[in-house]
Amino acid sequence: MPRYEVTIEKDACDGIFACLTRDPRFVEGDDGLATVDPDADPVYDCEGEVTDTTERVVATFDDDRIEEAKQAAAACPTDAIIVEEVGE
Repeated sequence: MPRYEVTIEKDACDGIFACLTRDPRFVEGDDGLATVDPDADPVYDCEGEVTDTTERVVATFDDDRIEEAKQAAAACPTDAIIVEEVGE
């Protein structure tokens, strides 16, 4: 399974939330912008590490759901989401 990072650049996020309809791990954060919550998926029990700073959210996953994350990134009209495979 690929290890990958999902990065949300908060300056670019407008809170449109098109990503939420593509991947249930994307949720609305307390600041009104998109964030990632591995526990938000009602179907899959997934684990991930999430770092949330004032500039960005970075979530790292090691599962087979990279395509869902890529679909969420593609749906973002402001290109605030980047999904990329990373090494161990």
